[in-house]
Amino acid sequence: MRSRTGIRRSNWPGSPLLRGVYVPRTMDAAAFAMATYGIPLLALATTGSAALTGLAFALEWAPRLMAFTVAGALVDRHGTTRVFRLAATARAVLVLAAAMLLGAQTGGLGETVTVMALAAGTGVLTEFSYIAAETAGATASRAAGATAHRVQSVLLGIDQTATLAGPALAGLLLAHTGATGMLAATAVFSLLAATLAPRHHSDRHAATPAAVRQGLRSGWRTLRALPALGWLVAGLTLSNLAVGVLQAAVPVIVVQQFGHSSTDVGLLWSAAASASLIAISLCRRAIDAYGLWQVGAVAATITASACLTLTAAHTYLTYLALIALFMAGEGGMTVVLRTLRSHLIPADTFGSTLAVTILLLLLPFPAAGLLVAVMPPAQLGHAITACAALQAIGLAVAFTRLRTLPGLLPRAA
Repeated sequence: MRSRTGIRRSNWPGSPLLRGVYVPRTMDAAAFAMATYGIPLLALATTGSAALTGLAFALEWAPRLMAFTVAGALVDRHGTTRVFRLAATARAVLVLAAAMLLGAQTGGLGETVTVMALAAGTGVLTEFSYIAAETAGATASRAAGATAHRVQSVLLGIDQTATLAGPALAGLLLAHTGATGMLAATAVFSLLAATLAPRHHSDRHAATPAAVRQGLRSGWRTLRALPALGWLVAGLTLSNLAVGVLQAAVPVIVVQQFGHSSTDVGLLWSAAASASLIAISLCRRAIDAYGLWQVGAVAATITASACLTLTAAHTYLTYLALIALFMAGEGGMTVVLRTLRSHLIPADTFGSTLAVTILLLLLPFPAAGLLVAVMPPAQLGHAITACAALQAIGLAVAFTRLRTLPGLLPRAA
């Protein structure tokens, strides 16, 4: 609908999309980023243990995987608004309770248990709010019709901006206000998200556990029938093991080995997010000019080379530059994956196949946290090198196979 001036009303600041989708998504994305990057930092700050930092990282991600299908079923059964509001409110209560407990404790087992419970709890609740927000965004895109790509562009921009600012804010607050300040800010974002929960009235239907399992089996069959997509997902799954190990190990390396603060850890990940954003923008244009395989192969080479070089970095700035280069390559491969996925997966099985690919790509993250937990801090460099070698082999095999398989488009549509 347009006004007399010709401006589309849905783009006005007071539009339903802004209030009903974009603002709550922004608040939830901020809480998501602060929890994901801040809790491993909090574990290191409170326990001083690299092993417990890795364990906290694993406890963040393992419940997310287990809650993935359950969250989708609950959103289908009870609606986006209710699930989103309850998950965001519960997360706010949880982090505030953890802040009070940590403020009252003076170290020891109590602090450790509190941080580990916080990691697991926020992992589960964040998954529920994320699935609900994604569902609201997908519904808004369908309602937008021919302008659906604009809605998706805004949603992607919100997520990327949160990833850019969240780590830096979490590190800064932890360094200057302690655990209480960081957790209080996370709670504020969560409460704002709950208050401004997406106004979405969907067709509620009960997704039974049997239906969820059937959907995953259907998605797995579709993925196996698409060898080009299957090889790319396999290569990126191995690559994500290196990503996960770096995310879990970087707080230990930067703080304990380089002698920097949690603020510098947050700035490192924010710089990496900036590099990834630039790479994503460049790759979209490069795929049109040079083709999907060529861009993917260059991005894979950059990622693997940067990861293999990390052990030679002996200063914080060098490490920051290599991590930024590494994540830039990852961003490029993400564009390739999204493009290939959108072109190859049939519409009638897209949702179930997407769920399977997401599960496969996330599986390495809890494993990465456990690997960091069992490795002595002095050996983390060797662990990163081993994961980098596995990543390089996996990506080389994947892109070699992709070049010979049918179904890989030479240009993005």
